[in-house]
Amino acid sequence: QFFVFCHGLLQLSQLLVSGYLKSSISTIERRYGLSSQTSGLLASFNEVGNTLLIVFISYFGSRVHRPRFIGCGAILVSLAGFLMSLPHFITGPYEYDQSIASMFSNTTDLCQPGVPGSRGNLSDAGCTPHAARENHEVLLVMFIAQALLGIGGVPIQPFGISYIDDFASERNSPLYLGILFSVTVIGPGVAFMLGSAMLRFYVDIDKIAGDDVQLTSKDPRWVGAWWLGFLVAASLVAVSAVPYFFFPREMPKEVGERDFPVVLLRNLRHPVFLLVVLAQVNLSAMVAGLATFMGKFLERQFSLTASLANMIIGAVNIPGAMVGIVVGGAILKRFQMSLRQCSAMCVLGMFLCLLLAFPLLFLGCPTQKVAGVTYSESSEFEHYALECNLQCNCPEKAYNPICGSNNIEYISPCSAGCRVVNINADNNSVLNYTNCSCISENGLAGFAKPGTCGTGCSHLFLPFVVLSCLAGILASISHTPSFMLILRSIQPEDKSFAVGIQFMLLRVLAWMPGPVLYGSAIDTTCILWEKKCDRKAACRYYDNNLFRQRYLGLQFFFEVGAF
Repeated sequence: QFFVFCHGLLQLSQLLVSGYLKSSISTIERRYGLSSQTSGLLASFNEVGNTLLIVFISYFGSRVHRPRFIGCGAILVSLAGFLMSLPHFITGPYEYDQSIASMFSNTTDLCQPGVPGSRGNLSDAGCTPHAARENHEVLLVMFIAQALLGIGGVPIQPFGISYIDDFASERNSPLYLGILFSVTVIGPGVAFMLGSAMLRFYVDIDKIAGDDVQLTSKDPRWVGAWWLGFLVAASLVAVSAVPYFFFPREMPKEVGERDFPVVLLRNLRHPVFLLVVLAQVNLSAMVAGLATFMGKFLERQFSLTASLANMIIGAVNIPGAMVGIVVGGAILKRFQMSLRQCSAMCVLGMFLCLLLAFPLLFLGCPTQKVAGVTYSESSEFEHYALECNLQCNCPEKAYNPICGSNNIEYISPCSAGCRVVNINADNNSVLNYTNCSCISENGLAGFAKPGTCGTGCSHLFLPFVVLSCLAGILASISHTPSFMLILRSIQPEDKSFAVGIQFMLLRVLAWMPGPVLYGSAIDTTCILWEKKCDRKAACRYYDNNLFRQRYLGLQFFFEVGAF
């Protein structure tokens, strides 16, 4: 029981490292100008190191000192966590476009008719060879850290599961495994809560004084302290690793020598094993995309801050899935179900999940009106709309969204033709912009507030969260019964190995391609890219309807596959 406790703690902190990346992914995209495809690849890259080793490690599982192996893996994971935060310390402070001349830059993004057109693109300052190299270094460090994270994670699950299953009684084994699996689900939940807490702090909290920060967390340019969580998580893993070096090897009676290829084929030809694993592949692919980009989806669809989106996922969606897993395990233990009943339970859970997930496709709103991006004035104003900021000589790449009094969003104060900025003297923040030639109200120049207009979708937010949470509960009821189908339908001496093959197939077919697939689908719905040094960087605006249909459509597709 102490081993189960330690293993739960270690799995929790290991998942804190890998889950925390997913909670801060939209922030890292913004900070380093990554597309969702790139960030999806980054999020799934830890599976690469993992996959290469997992089958061999599981095969040798019954021949080595398992606890000690787990301890060494945990130390690697901890190292990876510290590496993930390194880019923050090797790059300069975060720069963004501003309306107030500050210590960073004296160019502002207001309409300045007197200034000639060579006002320089604000973001182009970062186009020196040094800056480009810096960006490559950041990606390189993060990809190496992710690979290490995968390699370190290899022994943790298969060895832990087989160690427990070897020494627990047949009746308690499902209970212990159920506890571990529920921890595997709490892990990401805690990670999202950690993300929610950390992203409230400004990214350069260690580099500049608090008074110099002119952004609030509601601002679309806000970048939170994504690196802090990695330091916390990595320290936790290091602590959890210690007890493993003191557990006994204590192997049960040896089973006769086995041949690697024979066992592999024997399991792969087993129809129950194969079908259950394929269903789990579909579910895992869905979860991989959900976990990686759900925060980003909520931010865009319902205009939430990154911190609040993480809060919802960590406090509602993930605990929901946990409830499902525990309920599934409890029903199994209570009714001592046969294998056929187990599979019936899985099918029923998935069917109900489909019914609840379908309406989600329709809960959402179109993108807010953004002048020149999603919206151009009606034909009589069209001539005027083009003229209104011509004399401003706007830097084309400026990004500092403001919301006009006409409820149309402008990419920057300059593109709205605003000439005056009013500042709150107390904390140096922008109150509003006035004298804006593109925002006309009753023939007068209008004004604008800083920040985005939002999608006006807040009334649909609650039904969306409730439905997605219920669908998650139903889908995860099938989790424990599907595992039991595998563990009880194969030969007992193949157990450790079969779990290894299963995890490998899940990784190769779901966890690796999943986030990349979702990220690429999300990228296709982008309507305005940030440009950095003439390459596409992060996406500024998505077509929200397409984003929702492709993102949730993909999710629905995998749920049907699992069913």
